[in-house]
Amino acid sequence: MIAECGDAHRLFVGCSLYFCAFDTHNSLVTAELVVLLVVVVTALAFDFTNGFHDTGNAMATSIATGALRPKVAVALSATLNLIGAFLSVEVAATVAKGVVNLGTVSGEDLLLIVFAGLVGGILWNLATWLFGMPSSSSHALFGGLIGAAIASIGMNGVEWGGVMGKVILPALLAPVVAALVAAVGTKLIYRITHAVPDDTKSKGFRIGQVGTASLVSLAHGTNDAQKTMGVIFLALVAHGSISPDADMPFWVKLSCAVAIALGTYLGGWRIIRTLGKGLVEISAPQGMAAESSSAAIILTSSHLGLPLSTTHVATGSILGTGLGRRGAEVRWGVAGRMAVAWLITLPSAGIVGAICWAIAHLIGGLPGVLVVFALLIGLSVVMYLRSRQEPIDPSNVNAEWDGGLTPAAETPFAGSDADADADHTTTRNT
Repeated sequence: MIAECGDAHRLFVGCSLYFCAFDTHNSLVTAELVVLLVVVVTALAFDFTNGFHDTGNAMATSIATGALRPKVAVALSATLNLIGAFLSVEVAATVAKGVVNLGTVSGEDLLLIVFAGLVGGILWNLATWLFGMPSSSSHALFGGLIGAAIASIGMNGVEWGGVMGKVILPALLAPVVAALVAAVGTKLIYRITHAVPDDTKSKGFRIGQVGTASLVSLAHGTNDAQKTMGVIFLALVAHGSISPDADMPFWVKLSCAVAIALGTYLGGWRIIRTLGKGLVEISAPQGMAAESSSAAIILTSSHLGLPLSTTHVATGSILGTGLGRRGAEVRWGVAGRMAVAWLITLPSAGIVGAICWAIAHLIGGLPGVLVVFALLIGLSVVMYLRSRQEPIDPSNVNAEWDGGLTPAAETPFAGSDADADADHTTTRNT
């Protein structure tokens, strides 16, 4: 009897331990799945911000010259971004395998790096959008990933060869090449059409801008949507859902295409205004030259798998048209601030990514991820509410530039003379 009781007791204890282990294992799996879900949602949120942050790259000049009405422009751009996202995956492969050293980290640690990097990219995107500053969404993403990787596993956690060859070097060359191509194109346009009446010339080039702006939007989809695909692919590899050599899942392509298209349709009017009105007083021939230059360079980079900053390309092209037209007005104060934003984007997003990783790591596990996610939502809401105090929308996006982002009629108070002088520092080419 005593022996039977002992056996029964051992059986009970054994079953209890088995079910406890089973429950614990299930809890771990559930936590990992929730972390993966949060990472995917955050990646799509970044894709959404990328859409409205970069709408101006394709449509700012067409809106500024009157070639397209603002809402028509963003709707067209959104549609073509959606289509472009399905045309190539070369850039996605670079992002998935060319930034974080997959040989040094995997599993939940890699998921946390990806998540923190995405948060860094989103917050920098929103901060620059708030100030109407067209910085690089690509560099914000890469900076966040690099910062989180360094904070997690040190300098060896980054594929420095890939970063230098496919991120930093193109970033230095892209705006220069774009400016040169656009400047030469602008000079040729005005030389060839010098005998054409201005009204006829403007009308014809506005029609042409519809085609070139559409091509830039298509090119943007082939490049920028791919970056988020690569990040989600990286998260799926970290979770073990797919192997590093697997093909890009269709649902990843579709969700990223839809997210960037929705973000593009939202407009990003603050950056559209800076690019269309704040940098150069642009005409229809200049607009077509800028868009043609941007489309050619972005499509080439997508074909080569280079995750180029479409912002750098578009801004360089617009600046180039100002340099290529005799008597054109270039606001070097605005251009200088944009250059500073470009220089600090990657390290700033990296610092934010590293801080987010540290917070999530310190708290640990799913609670740490959820705390950082809540911080992301809170800061995003704060920046959105701040933007509504000085709204830019289709009704005032084309108002005359008067020294600042907000149109003069809606500015609650005048800035200092020094600020106004800085914004109005211009050059007229002779």
